[in-house]
Amino acid sequence: MMQMRAWMWIFVGLVLLAGDLTARAEKPRVNRVLTAEEQAALTPDEVLRILSDGNERFVSGTVTSRDHSAQVRDAAGGQFPKAVVLSCLDSRVPVEDVFDRGIGDIFVARVAGNFENTDILGSMEFATKVAGAKLVLVLGHKDCGAVRATIDGAELGNITEMLTNIRPAVEANADFDGERSSKNAGFVQAVTKSNVELTIDDIRERSPILKKMEADGQIKIVGALYDMKTGAVEILD
Repeated sequence: MMQMRAWMWIFVGLVLLAGDLTARAEKPRVNRVLTAEEQAALTPDEVLRILSDGNERFVSGTVTSRDHSAQVRDAAGGQFPKAVVLSCLDSRVPVEDVFDRGIGDIFVARVAGNFENTDILGSMEFATKVAGAKLVLVLGHKDCGAVRATIDGAELGNITEMLTNIRPAVEANADFDGERSSKNAGFVQAVTKSNVELTIDDIRERSPILKKMEADGQIKIVGALYDMKTGAVEILD
């Protein structure tokens, strides 16, 4: 009987030891936000790599463990994000998750069709010139409903006026070789890509501040496409 109890205690001890070793092997939870010094030391290319690496973790299911409660408290005194992302309104594109980022990591502007306007340009200027972000990323996504609606000429309330911002991307593909309709996935994809590229052109044209910051190497302005089926982000040249 005593021998059985001894073996039982040995077994319990081994289980506790294994649990302790497993806990030590796990990556520690991130519980703080980026500091001003850390932000200042980053380059635009490094920030782009950080977002790309984060997306790889998102796709593979190995995202970073974060203590959001601790990060909320840590960020209360100020923010020093790495980037500003202009994304579509689509609820299936959770921007922070897509890039495996936490609280205080990125600014996010959202509008159906991820186009720029005066308010968003001002927000981008604040994010970079004032708050120190090093990257402006325009993130479109495949199978975009706003793009499809623009192709179809949809009209409904304020949506009608909103879609005029995406119309230039449809017109840019006037010579598309194939059916020019929302039923053609290839055409939708071409318009979606053009919409991202034209938005980047407009950002540079309509914001002398951002254009000069990019020319001086302080920031980078890039485009990307999100794949709704895989979660992967393709950075556009």
